[in-house]
Amino acid sequence: MKQVIVVNDALQLPAGKMAAQVAHASLAAFLRASSDTQQAWLEQGMPKIVLICNSDEALTELLSQADTAHIAAWLVRDAGKTVVPSGTLTCLGIGPAPTDDIDQLTGNLRLM
Repeated sequence: MKQVIVVNDALQLPAGKMAAQVAHASLAAFLRASSDTQQAWLEQGMPKIVLICNSDEALTELLSQADTAHIAAWLVRDAGKTVVPSGTLTCLGIGPAPTDDIDQLTGNLRLM
């Protein structure tokens, strides 16, 4: 089990803003997972990894793939109160889910 958060690196977010957006994605995706999946992930120490992509289109395509694979996911759209305009796609939380299932979607992405 693991969770992946994919950050839209094209935005070049400041570190604090990126950390907040990653936290939003992680928690929201977790809450979309089944209770059994949540419990299994918690028992394994909540493994997660942060990866990058380079566009809104990449994030929305990954969301579509996660939906097709029936993997919990959440696309973060910023509220626009600080660094980026309202509605900006900042990152995508995928999982928790079995590692192999997530790797099929994100195995080609680079580490943050």
